[in-house]
Amino acid sequence: MAEKKTKTYTLEEVGQHNTSTSTWLVIHDNVYNVTKFLDEHPGGEEVLLEQAGHNASESFEDVGHSQDARELMCEYLIGELDEKDKVKSAKVKETEELPSTPSDGGGQNRQSKSCCVT
Repeated sequence: MAEKKTKTYTLEEVGQHNTSTSTWLVIHDNVYNVTKFLDEHPGGEEVLLEQAGHNASESFEDVGHSQDARELMCEYLIGELDEKDKVKSAKVKETEELPSTPSDGGGQNRQSKSCCVT
C-alpha cells in the first residue's frame, strides 16, 4: 500500500490563517485547521483565535488537555511544519519538557510524532 504523503507548511503559510474564517495552529510541529472547531471548543473560540496563525504548543500544554481532546485533534490535522521552520519553533519545544516524576515515566516529553498529541 502506498504511503500517504504529508503536506508541509511554513510558519509564514500558517500565519496567513489567523481569522475566524480560516484558523490554523501549530502544535508540536503539526499543523491543524481548527476553523470548524471554533464553535465547539469548550474554552471558547477566543482562546483559539488568540493563537491562530502561530505555534500554540506551549499554550496547549499549559491548559492540560484531556486524552479525549488530544485524540480529537486528529480530525483537524492538515499537515506538518516545514523542516526549516521546526528549528524556529524549537525554543517552544524546549519549554515543554516535563519534570521527572514517577507517574510520567521519568521526564518524558509531551511531544508526539503521531497526528494526535499524547
